Amino acid sequence: MNTFSPVEANVKRLLTVGGGDLISNQHAVGIEKESLRVSDSGMLAKTPHPKVLGSALTHPYITTDFSESLLELLTPPLENSTAAIDFLSDIHSYVYAHLDDELLWCASMPCIVKGETDIPLAYYGTSNIGRMKTIYRRGLGYRYGRAMQTIAGVHFNYSLGDAFWEIWHDLSNSTEALHNFRSKCYMGLIRNFLRIAWLIPYLFGASPAVCRTFVATSTYNLQPFDKTTLYGPYATSLRMGDIGYQNNQEADIGVKACYDSVDDYVQSLGRAVRTESNRYRQIGVKQGGEYRQLSAAILQIENEYYSTVRPKQSSVGGEMPLAALKRNGVEYVELRSLDIDVFQPTGVSLPQLHFIEALMFFCLLDNSPNIAPDQWAMIDGNEIAVAHNGRRAGLQLNYFGNTRELKNWGLEICDRIQAVCQLLDDQTNQTIYRDALEMQIEKLKDSDACPSALMLAKMRQHKEGFVEFVEHRAVEFKDYFAKRQLSTERFELFNQAVANSLNTQLKLETEDTLSLDEYISDYYAQLDDLVRT
Repeated sequence: MNTFSPVEANVKRLLTVGGGDLISNQHAVGIEKESLRVSDSGMLAKTPHPKVLGSALTHPYITTDFSESLLELLTPPLENSTAAIDFLSDIHSYVYAHLDDELLWCASMPCIVKGETDIPLAYYGTSNIGRMKTIYRRGLGYRYGRAMQTIAGVHFNYSLGDAFWEIWHDLSNSTEALHNFRSKCYMGLIRNFLRIAWLIPYLFGASPAVCRTFVATSTYNLQPFDKTTLYGPYATSLRMGDIGYQNNQEADIGVKACYDSVDDYVQSLGRAVRTESNRYRQIGVKQGGEYRQLSAAILQIENEYYSTVRPKQSSVGGEMPLAALKRNGVEYVELRSLDIDVFQPTGVSLPQLHFIEALMFFCLLDNSPNIAPDQWAMIDGNEIAVAHNGRRAGLQLNYFGNTRELKNWGLEICDRIQAVCQLLDDQTNQTIYRDALEMQIEKLKDSDACPSALMLAKMRQHKEGFVEFVEHRAVEFKDYFAKRQLSTERFELFNQAVANSLNTQLKLETEDTLSLDEYISDYYAQLDDLVRT
């Protein structure tokens, strides 16, 4: 079995082969950002997904998530974070050029929501795959409520190129096949990240407050901010707290993903997709001939399982994502715990992404033992504690069965990341990674510098509740994107994507040969080759 040295030693090994240049030229980043469409009065938009933006089913850059009103904007994998933010900015500009009197909500917690029936399910057309996507969302609504599904976030996708993996494979003296070695390392990255995942809501959480229409005060121990807003005085990310969709809901019904290896991950989630739940059986799969959910299993599909970070592999056609993972291993890692930054037009900042790149690479280079069963209480408990009370002075976290102050633990992590930032900056004349790290160190030293604290401070300064504050920012960002000039090349790229997506959806709808029941049955039949009995 191969052993890996700690971070600092691994950095030195990479420096001997020009590691900084190798990594900076051999990684890819992508961003997925959700945004509710809202009216100019702060209400959820009731209009369908605009056809001028193409097909939400097949457009590569503009789609929807749970609701017709919940846009999801996606960049392709790009060479660096600067290119990713530029592309995301261009998508925003294109979308705004085609919206009529609507805003893109620029916060994770939703706008004014008047009950479950106020939230329309996403519609993807009449093809089998499109109808299946809508049924899945209908099931989420029955299982967890529609309102919770309107919470939005940012996902960050990260991968390293073949040239890096070939060199790292050689430096590690591995005898495994390269794609197996790559998957093994990515799973190690994920395990390390999960153990310190609380750092993300502390540093980048931007959802300390919520509209009163969204949640009852007594349920989550929130306090009144004003007559329209509830908040947590020390909260960083209510989205990642008890309000949001968390793994403890799956734990109640007996499922927890295993990250020991790709095969263990596939097996654990595959069993959850195959195993019926008494709770969900009561909902019923069909009523009056209409699907209420895809199945009565613990998970309808594996994506229902929430995790702050996921191993990912591109799937083709109606291929189950777990089947794609088993087929070709981990292609990239998806970080899912980022709140939308209400102070940034795109919802993310460049220093933020540079820090996350360094953090991910740090997690890749460090030793990564399997997650012991008793560590899950630490991982989940720390995330909830930081989400609700991360800025409380002297907050103590679970540190592998002991207690440790958040500030000291965070500063130690940042100190260890220094070597990685030096490596990433090594072949440039800039200090972008070290500068990004210093910005996060300042937040650990002074919690008032965190986005969550800055947001509450601005709300107090301007005497604005949550909805009013976010709406003003959304108007500013609409003007910002309206003034941006898209290049002719980029404008044509998006126009062509709209046309292609509509044609592709039509083709899917006309070429279906199976009934919907048969299509869903065939989809689940893939589990026969995935899950050991």
